[in-house]
Amino acid sequence: MDITTLPVISTLLDLTSRGLIGLTSLLTPWTGAFAGALAIVLVTLVVRAALIPAGIAQAKADQARIRLAPRLRELQTRYRGNRERLQRETMELYRSENVSPFASCLPVLIQAPIVGLLYSVFIHPSLAGHANELLSQTLLVVPLGTSLLHAVSTGTADLATWLVIGCLVLAIAAVGEITRRAFRITPVEGVPGVPVAMLGALQFMTAVVAVFVPLAAGIYLLTTVTWTLGQRLVLRRVYG
Repeated sequence: MDITTLPVISTLLDLTSRGLIGLTSLLTPWTGAFAGALAIVLVTLVVRAALIPAGIAQAKADQARIRLAPRLRELQTRYRGNRERLQRETMELYRSENVSPFASCLPVLIQAPIVGLLYSVFIHPSLAGHANELLSQTLLVVPLGTSLLHAVSTGTADLATWLVIGCLVLAIAAVGEITRRAFRITPVEGVPGVPVAMLGALQFMTAVVAVFVPLAAGIYLLTTVTWTLGQRLVLRRVYG
């Protein structure tokens, strides 16, 4: 079942799309053919700015987990043979430090519906029973509804399509590489995490996704990863 067809979600998607079209119309006299793409960038930045508190909360939660790592490691050593006691003592440690073991998950859960709603507008050719007008806008003569993979598979990929979407994919990959280098993961004993090799691969997953989705979604992804890199750099200086 496609949840975007549910009345409430369909209405929200339609309103978001209409808002983007309205913003595109306002920008057109000043930005011309770049209006649609610029509208996507501006709305994405506004949404990401509104989610800054969630990012701060996640940074604080990660900082708390690392701070408690030595004590968690000590508990794991002491109660290795008693899982029930280990779980009880671990929860008591979290309570005594006024830290929730799920604190780093809550910001993600808060952001997911908002980000998912916005992203859906960029990948659905029709919304609320009518064509998604946003995807008919162009960037350097390439429609925002164009997917590089689809264009190649159907033989409609011209030079402009290769240049625009190709440069977009390369830009996303470049931001991913900068992020990977800037945030090399040093495993902390006692703090569960994702394997380093997997984290490195995830940095470039967004670039791969951009090959499959419409250009509008690719612009959104580039804006998002660039914002995320900047936000993480700032939060690292503040919270370590």
